[in-house]
Amino acid sequence: VAPTTPVCEVPSSAMTGTVVELSCKETEGSPPSEYQWYKNGVALLEKTGAGSARAANLTYTMNKKSGTLLFNTVTRNDTGEYFCEASNGIGLSQKCSVKRMQV
Repeated sequence: VAPTTPVCEVPSSAMTGTVVELSCKETEGSPPSEYQWYKNGVALLEKTGAGSARAANLTYTMNKKSGTLLFNTVTRNDTGEYFCEASNGIGLSQKCSVKRMQV
């Protein structure tokens, strides 16, 4: 079953230095969807191993299975427009509407 449009939860504002979690979920897809977050239209990298994450100096953790995007300490650089995409290899992937987070 192809995924439906996911529901994204993105806080509209966040205080610098706080922990912020963005979530993305859709329940119709079978097999379960994997989720990819985007910021300002660019796919965010997943922390795969120490090497790539260190190189990119990522301030967040993206979980493709649960759809969460977790910032341990948000900075002004994290301000932007976020959306996520759900895909499970069946039918078209589905995106939620873009939401802006101001830090």
